[in-house]
Amino acid sequence: MSAERTVVLFANTPWYLFNFRLGLARRLRDEGWRVVMATPDGGHRESLEDAGFEWRRAPMRRRSLNPARKLALVAWLARLLRQERAAVVHGFTLECAVIAALAVRLVPQAHCIAAITGMGFVFHSDTAAAWALRAAVLPVLRVALRGRRVRLVCQNRDDRARIARIVDCPVTDVALIRGSGVDLQRFRPAPGAPALDPAVGGQPVGVLMTARLLRDKGVCEYLTAARLLKSRHRHVRFLLAGTTDPGNPAGLDPATIADTSQSVAWLGHVADLPGLLAQVQINVLPSYGEGLPRVLLEAAACGHALVSTDVPGCREVVIHERTGLLVPPRDPEALAAAIERLIEDPWLRHRLAAGALVHVRRFDEQRVVDETLGLYAGVFDGARRRPASAERTVSARPSGRSNRGS
Repeated sequence: MSAERTVVLFANTPWYLFNFRLGLARRLRDEGWRVVMATPDGGHRESLEDAGFEWRRAPMRRRSLNPARKLALVAWLARLLRQERAAVVHGFTLECAVIAALAVRLVPQAHCIAAITGMGFVFHSDTAAAWALRAAVLPVLRVALRGRRVRLVCQNRDDRARIARIVDCPVTDVALIRGSGVDLQRFRPAPGAPALDPAVGGQPVGVLMTARLLRDKGVCEYLTAARLLKSRHRHVRFLLAGTTDPGNPAGLDPATIADTSQSVAWLGHVADLPGLLAQVQINVLPSYGEGLPRVLLEAAACGHALVSTDVPGCREVVIHERTGLLVPPRDPEALAAAIERLIEDPWLRHRLAAGALVHVRRFDEQRVVDETLGLYAGVFDGARRRPASAERTVSARPSGRSNRGS
């Protein structure tokens, strides 16, 4: 294996790489890359190794704000890139993208793909701690995310414009690749799904939220909305799937969820997500902001009517009154009203679910992987110009595979 064909995929959890980037890793391997995964230890690390990928333990403490620890992590990643003779480090999430961009400054042969998969707690929260962190982080972003060996990628138009302002570069210098895609073969409507066949009666409506248990995912708003609706719609099932995230400052105490058990059934981690999605008709994500939420793509692909918030990322998937309903963030009453519309109107559920099924085709995982691999081609072609869009990048990439979906 030639040295220039090694890539390091760097993320803050093994769970992220396994759930969102395994398809990319496999395609990279199929096209001749040696793929090394670098994350802190955690769940799904064995799954990455079982899939045949090398894994390295990153000395990363997600809750730590110690600048010395962050600099030590930059130095560690730079050493790893030299040891592995890596040509590319692909950093996912804002923090990992910044660490990766700083590390390549110390490794002349390496390039960085800085994939900003959402602006995170620092930019979505209104707490005093978030405001203080934002003031400290902005100068670092301006320095770290510049340079000809750093390629910036965002998942939605709002984040793309914001990053361009922060870095002080043309918005066309930031590639736009909408999410990590959805496997349309794995996620598809169940036969006779009630949301797609309003004539099928006698089945209770199921409402589901799937997310990590974080405040900025809107979990508290969902719990409140379910409590408001349960007294009027006793036969509706309100479900919550997801686990706690102790390393995230927006993490919720499990006791908060347990207190609402009379109105919402908390399922924890669900291994068979397509099986769960086949049991419900309405999918909810009242997030404060996302990169591009795969949970909404998966629900759309399964023929669900969607309810989400009018915030970056979510509105890329949910087009109001066409693929779902949008409500203001942090507004449980508006969220409850939107869910109730769908509970009471099966024909509306049908219309929105049908629209979502058409819209989700443009997010096919294979198409997104093709677009992402186009960024890798730019590492070797010597071009200084960054792509104005993922589509322009892909068109410059010599490949036998064509994009699927439109």
